[in-house]
Amino acid sequence: MPSSRPSASDAPEAPEYHSRLLPTLLIPAFVSLLAVSSVNVILPAVSHDLAAGTAGLQFVVSGYALVFGVVLVPAGRAGDVMGRGRIFVIGMLLFGAGALASGLAPDVVTLNLARVIMGVGSGLLNPQVAGMIQQYYSGEARGRAFGLFGAVIGVSVAVGPVISGGLIGWLGGDWGWRASFLINVPFVLLGIWAARRYLPDSAWRHQDDEGHNGRLGGMDAGTGGVPRRSRIDLDPVGMGLLAMGTLLVMIPFMEASAGAWVWSLEVAGIGVIGAWVAWERRYQARGGAPMVDLGLLTIPSFAYGSLAIAIYFLGYTSVWIIVAQYVQAGLGSTALASGLIGVPAALAGSVAAAVAGRRVIRVGRAMVLGGMAAGMAGLLASVGIIHMHAHAGWSPWWLTLTLLVLGVGQGLVVSPNQTLSLADVPLQYAGAAGGILQTGERIGASIGIAAITGLTFRVSHSSGWDAAAQAGLLAVVAAIAVAAGVAVIDLRLAARRRR
Repeated sequence: MPSSRPSASDAPEAPEYHSRLLPTLLIPAFVSLLAVSSVNVILPAVSHDLAAGTAGLQFVVSGYALVFGVVLVPAGRAGDVMGRGRIFVIGMLLFGAGALASGLAPDVVTLNLARVIMGVGSGLLNPQVAGMIQQYYSGEARGRAFGLFGAVIGVSVAVGPVISGGLIGWLGGDWGWRASFLINVPFVLLGIWAARRYLPDSAWRHQDDEGHNGRLGGMDAGTGGVPRRSRIDLDPVGMGLLAMGTLLVMIPFMEASAGAWVWSLEVAGIGVIGAWVAWERRYQARGGAPMVDLGLLTIPSFAYGSLAIAIYFLGYTSVWIIVAQYVQAGLGSTALASGLIGVPAALAGSVAAAVAGRRVIRVGRAMVLGGMAAGMAGLLASVGIIHMHAHAGWSPWWLTLTLLVLGVGQGLVVSPNQTLSLADVPLQYAGAAGGILQTGERIGASIGIAAITGLTFRVSHSSGWDAAAQAGLLAVVAAIAVAAGVAVIDLRLAARRRR
C-alpha cells in the first residue's frame, strides 16, 4: 500500500485523516445507492429499447435488491475478518463491472445478469462503510459520521430519479438509460484510487493481525480469557445457510405475482434460518468463529434497534411507491412530477440526518422516537391533504409540505438508530452487525412493499386512488407506530439499566 496512507494510530489525532477518510467511504456508497433510487425512471426506456417484457423489467429491480439483501451479512463478516478495505475495493470493482455491462447490455437477459453483479458489489461495499465508521470514529464524531452517511442516503433518493430522467431527456431513450449506468464507472475508478491512497493500514489487515479470534469480546474460552491468534475462519456453511434463508424469505414478497406456490418458499426460508441458528451455536461450541456470534442479540441496544428499524422500513419504504402511483395513476401527472414532489422531503431528511448526527449521543433513543412521531404526523397530514383534494379541491402539491415533515422524521430515525444500535457492539463485529441491521431493513422493505402496496392497489380497484392512497399511508402509520413501540421499550429498559 502507498506509504502516504495514514496509519491507524493517526486516526484520532489527525483532522485531515478524517477529512479524507469520510469522502472515501461515502462517495462510493452514494453511487451504489443511486442504483436503487434511479432505476424506476428508466424502465419505460429499457422496455422500448430492449423489447423487454414485464417479467424481465421486474427482475431489473428485484434482482438487484435480492442479491444486495442476501450478501450484506456475509460481506460484513468477511470485512471483519479479512480486512474491510479489501472487501470495500472488491465490492467497488464488481459494482463498476456490473454498471459497465449494464450500460452496454444488448438484451434484457444480459442487463439482468449485470444488475445482479452490481447488487453483489453494492452488498459487499456497504457494510464496510458502517464497519469503518465504527472502527475509526468514536463518540460524537461517530454520530456525525453516521449522520453524514444518512444525508448521503437522502440525497441519493432525491437526485437519483432526477439524474436518470435528465439523461434520458438529454440523450434520448436509447442512450439515456445506458448513460445512467455508465456514469457510475468513473466514480468507481476514483473510489478505488481514493481507497488505496487514503484508507489506513489497519483497514487492509486481517482481523487476526489485530489480535482478535472472532468471538464476542475477542477472548477465547479455552485460554482463560487471553486473546490469541487463529486462522481466518469465515464459517462458509453459516454464510451459505443464512444467504439461502434470506433469499427464500425475500423472494415471495418480491415475486408475489408468480402465484400461490411461491409462498411455500417462505416456509422453507424460515426452516433454513432455523438450521442456520442451530449451526452457528454448534459451530461456536466446537471452537469455531461463527459468521454471526448470536451473543450480539443479547446486547439490548443492538437487538431492539435492529427490530425497530426493520419494522420501520416495513412501513416507510412503501410511501414513495404509493405517492408515485397516486400522482401518476390517480392524478394523471407525469413521472417527473411524481419525482419532484418527493425532492423537498429527501433534502430535508438529509439536513436533519446531518444535524442529528451531532447530537444523537447526547439525546439518545429519544431522538429516534421523536423522528418516528414526526414521520407519523407528516403521513397523517398527507392523508388529510388527499382527503381535502378529493372533497374540497385542494391542490395535491400541498403534499410537498406534509411529506417534508416525513422527511425530517426519516433523518432523525435511520442514521441515529444505526449509531445507537452499534454503540455497544465490539469492534471486531462492526461489519457483521451493520450487515444485520441493513438486512433487517431490506427484509422489512420487501414485506412492506408486497403487503402495503398490495393493499393500496386492491383499494384502488374498488374505490379509486384517493381512497387507496389514504389506506396505504394509514397502513404505513400503523407500521411506524409498532416500530415506535419497540423504541419505547428500549428507552425504558435503558433507563432501568442506568438506574
